[in-house]
Formats: sequence, structure tokens, C-alpha cells
Amino acid sequence: MRTVGVEEELMLVNAKTGEPFAVSSAVLASAALTGDEAGESFEKELHQEQLEFSTRPMKDMGELRDEIVRLRGEALRYARGAGALVAALATSPLPVEPSRQLGLRYRWMAEQFALTTREQLTCGCHVHVAVDSDEEGVAVLDRIRPWLYLLNALSGNSPFWQGQDSGYSSYRSRVWNRWPSAGPYELFGSAERYHEQVRDMLATGVLRDPGMIYFDARLSANFPTVEIRVADVCLEPGTTVLVATLARGLVETAARAWRNGEPAPRISAGLLRLASWRAARSGLKGPLVHPVTMEETGADAAFEALLRYTEEALRDAGDLDAAREGIAAHLAGGGGADRQRALLDEGLPLDEVVRACARITTETT
Repeated sequence: MRTVGVEEELMLVNAKTGEPFAVSSAVLASAALTGDEAGESFEKELHQEQLEFSTRPMKDMGELRDEIVRLRGEALRYARGAGALVAALATSPLPVEPSRQLGLRYRWMAEQFALTTREQLTCGCHVHVAVDSDEEGVAVLDRIRPWLYLLNALSGNSPFWQGQDSGYSSYRSRVWNRWPSAGPYELFGSAERYHEQVRDMLATGVLRDPGMIYFDARLSANFPTVEIRVADVCLEPGTTVLVATLARGLVETAARAWRNGEPAPRISAGLLRLASWRAARSGLKGPLVHPVTMEETGADAAFEALLRYTEEALRDAGDLDAAREGIAAHLAGGGGADRQRALLDEGLPLDEVVRACARITTETT
């Protein structure tokens, strides 16, 4: 069974006002002073209003959930010392002018990408799934392309932008796709061609290093994994685990197809961009683009296709029932974006919506 690891980016918010709070340096210093293993799991991100953590690679999804809950709780413990809370929000509901981190790389990004860098206070969830080689990894990348936007629809948790309802389930993905290397990618065909394309992209001078290859999924530069990068950070840990479960199912299914000599679907990146936009706009309510026919369909039909495609791999991992039940629950009850809007509809002002989401972020049940 393949191991899975998760990286989550959390929003640091003022405990009193709910506004994004530029205190990551203080939070990371507090984590470092503990000297324990949990403190080593946290890192800075582009802006000082963000905090990132990484889980260990795991095989059991129940253990992965426990790890996410524990690390979210540790993040809150460190944040409280700086007067902050942590909220699993993919964009800030309240207006914000984020504060960039110091350092040569971040300064280069600010000079190169200008307003795009200044506006990138977005929090995502990246899922790392183990692969045996770069060749297997690229074969997987080629075959999971038509399915990735469904993970964005499932995880959509960014309905608000600068104090307004964006009309999107995942507005984070629309902001994120302003980066020149972000989004759907063309077929590679081989590991050699993948690495050649990365070299060609870096040679343009537009990107500083391989870490700025922001494909929807890529080979990790640091681990023997495929890194799936399309998801919003999820409000509830259970949604994160569901995304990770489906990501592993996709990787295993694609690897088996490659070993069996099945070709990758020849769908253009342009068509996938349209499907990705639709997923970000509609979320779990639909309509979505069907990942097989590339025609408009309901959300239930799109996710049923995903379950059929990954069924064998999910069953072999012991995840099929949990995946089916999790998808059904999200289709019936909505996801993070729906829950944020529901809080607003209940009469809460946006600052209270943020604080409510901070409470949900670190709930242990």
C-alpha cells in the first residue's frame, strides 16, 4: 500500500478581530522553543499570515486524520502565545493587505510577479503519494489529469475574497492560477520529457527554481512522490482525509493502468482548464464537467465516475466504503464553502464567521 503525506497551509488570524495576523515568525519561534517533534513539522509560507505543517507519510487513513488533528491543535497552541488563532480557510473572508516574508526568494518573487505575489494570501492542501520511480510518477501524472479538478470541487473552501462573496466555491484556485506555471498541464509521455520541460521552463527566466513549477500535480523535488496540489485547505480534517484517500486511489489506479499498457487519455490542457474553472465555480453543487466524456453533468455523476475509476484500488486499500460514504455526505451536506456561507446566512458578520471557522479547524470530534 502506498504511503500518503499531507501538507496543510493555515491562516493565522487575530483572536479578537478575525483579521489575518502577520505573526508567523513569532509562532514559529514558539514552536522551535518547545524542542519537540511537533515543532519541527511547521514552516513559514509566502506571507506572514500563514503557517504550514507537514504530516509524516502514512498508510492508514485513520492515523492520518489523528495526525492532522494533532498538528492543528499544536498550531493553535503556538499561535495563542502571539494573540492568534489558526483557521483552515483557503482565502480570508475579511479584507487584507498581506505581509510578505523576508528572504531573497520571496523578494525575487515580489519583484518578478508584482501584484500577483502581493495578493497570494491563499492556503492550499498538498497530498504526496509514494511512487516507485520518476517513470512511474510521470505515467501517473499523465493519467490522473482528467480527475484532479474533482478534488478541487470536493475541497472548495474559499467563497469570500476581500470582504465579498466571490460567487465561487474555490476562489483560491482562481487566484492561484495567476502564477504563470500553475494549472493543468499537457501530457508528458516519459520522465525524460517531464524533466526536459521543467528545464525549458526554468531557462525562460520567468521562474527562479523548480519549486515554482506549480502544475496541478508534479513530481516532488524532495520526496519520491507525486504531489497533488489542486485542493483548497479543508475546513474539517475529515475532508482532508477524504481528499488524500481519493488521491491515493487515483495514483494507484493510474499506475496499474500504466503497467497494463493502457494509454493516457488525450485531453488537452485547454479543455482541462475549462473543467477546472467549472469545478472552482460550482463546487459540490454542480454542474461539473464529466471526467470521461468532458461534457456537462451533475456533481453526483462526476463523483460516481471517480468512484468507479478508483474502485479496485480503493477496495484493495480498505478505503472504498469510507470514500463512498464521505463523498455522499459531502454531496448531501456541502463542503467548506457551503459551511462558511451558511454561517453568514445565519446572521454572523464575517469576523464571527472567521472565528467560528477557527473553532471548527481545531475541533477533535
